[in-house]
Amino acid sequence: MAAEHQTETEMRADRGPIPEAGLLGKFVDRLGLIFAAGIVLAMLILIQEVVLRYVFNAPTIWAHETTVFLCAVAFVFGGLYCTARDSHIRVVLIYDSVGPAVRRRLNVVISIVCAIASAFFAWATWLLVERSIFRPDGTVHFETSGSAWDPAYPAYLKLFLLAVLSVMAVQFIVLAVNYGRAARGPSGDTN
Repeated sequence: MAAEHQTETEMRADRGPIPEAGLLGKFVDRLGLIFAAGIVLAMLILIQEVVLRYVFNAPTIWAHETTVFLCAVAFVFGGLYCTARDSHIRVVLIYDSVGPAVRRRLNVVISIVCAIASAFFAWATWLLVERSIFRPDGTVHFETSGSAWDPAYPAYLKLFLLAVLSVMAVQFIVLAVNYGRAARGPSGDTN
């Protein structure tokens, strides 16, 4: 039964987001290309830095922080991307041992629990964002890295994490609603 689930998941991964993810899932899936390009850009920046440092003895002050930021943003977005594609890590001990009707109901419950968890994490992230963007007197000042270059990447990353977790909570709600519709069946009766 586990082999069937793996084959099903692998086939879906090649086709994009699952239908239950709705329009939001399609949008998230398409947006994934931008973050994939960010990883390639990070690699190119690192290659340039190696050449500048070891061939020309002229390192930059921005390459390391920029590549860390690009990779961190891609990693954070990856959670939302996996949610839309239903390719996240799942403990399947119970899930794979039940029939399709129970699985459909479990999908609803799992999606609701994940929506609640994502919303709580978004709230906790807001507390971090608040401290990284607003000074105690209420003026806006983005937290910086403190390096020689000193970009505001820490604040930007926290803002991005807040946005992704908020959208992830909405995506799980969309999934719960659509899984719930599927569990009820075409006539409105539960299977």
